[in-house]
Amino acid sequence: MSAKKDGMANIGGFLALADAELAAECRNLLILTEGFPTYGGMAGYDLEAVARGSWEALDEDYLRYRVRSVAYLGELADKAGVPIIRPTGGHAVYLDAARLLPHIPPSQYPAQALACALYEEGGVRGVEIGSVMFGVPRPDGSETPAPMELVRLAIPRRVYTQSHVDFVGEVIERVARRATELGGLRMTYQAPWLRHFTARFEPAD
Repeated sequence: MSAKKDGMANIGGFLALADAELAAECRNLLILTEGFPTYGGMAGYDLEAVARGSWEALDEDYLRYRVRSVAYLGELADKAGVPIIRPTGGHAVYLDAARLLPHIPPSQYPAQALACALYEEGGVRGVEIGSVMFGVPRPDGSETPAPMELVRLAIPRRVYTQSHVDFVGEVIERVARRATELGGLRMTYQAPWLRHFTARFEPAD
């Protein structure tokens, strides 16, 4: 569980296991990579934030507002004609780039192209969850694309007002209006592991 989402903390989280033997292995690995199990490399004030945030995140009024805010952004995307994954859930709206941009093949990373377009249009920062993140290289140098091409628009907790969400909706609408004009991307650099964090791109055409 990542406490950076609905745990109300800036860092941290936890791993819950029902297997004592596996839990022991994880604790030993934790010591080598993060710190002792009682703190995991985190400062005391961060631990306090996770503890308090975990309780506050259970408040039903907060949860109602949180889920409704995300659903509202989903409704704005839908109104703009952008396909989304339903239901919207509790922390993010997932835009379906493959359906919005059918003219861009997976080899040209349609979700990454959509994420870039949103940022260029209005500074809206989403994350690609598609073939950049989950593409599988083949022996011939090509790659097997991811099963879906999504852009995740995660909403920070207790940060955005309705006017902020309205602005994001307007940016989505402006990008959707010129969807047929968007082109694909070519990857110019990728790291050996976790390439989606640092990969670089240029227009495919």
